[in-house]
Amino acid sequence: MNQDLLNELLQVTDEEKIILDQRKNVSKELYTSKTNFIIESEKFLSKEKMIMVRKHTRFVDFPLHKHDYIEINYVYNGELKQTAGGRPITLKKGELLLLNQHIEHEIKACAKEDIVINFIIRPAFFDFIFSFLNSGNIVSDFLISVLYNNTQNGQFLYFKVAEVEPIQDLIGKIIYEIMHPSTFSESTIKLYMSLLMIELIKNTDLVERKEEASINHYLVVESLQYIEENYKHASLYELAEKLKQSHYGLSKTIKKATSHTFKELLQERRLLKAKELLESTDMPISSIVEEVGYDNISYFYRIFKGKYGQTPKEFREQTVKEKI
Repeated sequence: MNQDLLNELLQVTDEEKIILDQRKNVSKELYTSKTNFIIESEKFLSKEKMIMVRKHTRFVDFPLHKHDYIEINYVYNGELKQTAGGRPITLKKGELLLLNQHIEHEIKACAKEDIVINFIIRPAFFDFIFSFLNSGNIVSDFLISVLYNNTQNGQFLYFKVAEVEPIQDLIGKIIYEIMHPSTFSESTIKLYMSLLMIELIKNTDLVERKEEASINHYLVVESLQYIEENYKHASLYELAEKLKQSHYGLSKTIKKATSHTFKELLQERRLLKAKELLESTDMPISSIVEEVGYDNISYFYRIFKGKYGQTPKEFREQTVKEKI
């Protein structure tokens, strides 16, 4: 453990001083503008940022609440007692809890030596590492569900990884980069977080889960993975046959879980891939249109502009200017 960083984290914050001096409860206005206690990412994250690290406020109980973001609770020192999804959990030093945006949890007051780091992550961040994910793994399924599953199922993954050195090392580096930012910290943090997710996937034997699993959840995850891997030629009929479902029934399941039709999800993935190719290659636009599965270039131009507010040509020209 980095002793200098621990000493820095042990310092009492202004919010904690008020709690200690005035015996106050949690000041909800610091965390939400809503009537219900749903902690808002915008309270901590500027619009251009995807990830933030914040030391958990000690000396006070946090009542039952949700977030509009993905949260990781990591115990840097001491312990953290909480109830997540109705289950009491005591996180020990080096352990972490990954919570989706639909789960309710409440937290017992931490003592001075209990240093807990909260990772605040916008769901959209996981688009950045979507291509690394494979279905059939509880961590990747959790992350895919985070992106697209709107069924409001509360889920968490509890990682007992205190002895896994690569995970501890990566978390320490992320904390340091956020607390001591430099010119390249934003890019570095994204890379470290992607590596952390991969390490968590490699250590699923050390995870406990709380998830309202169902056959529908499985079908949705498999459908999303199918779109990711086969976006150029994806077909609802082919997918339904693969999953041994009627195309009509599968279509309803996907729509209910994601609030989007199969066609809309497929179009979203194709447009994202086209955007990536426009940004990172010199491929002719006509070739990109074909590469992502369209044969009508006029139609592609129309839906691309509807999504990004520019034609593909305008988007590429702006991207080139920004690199100069």
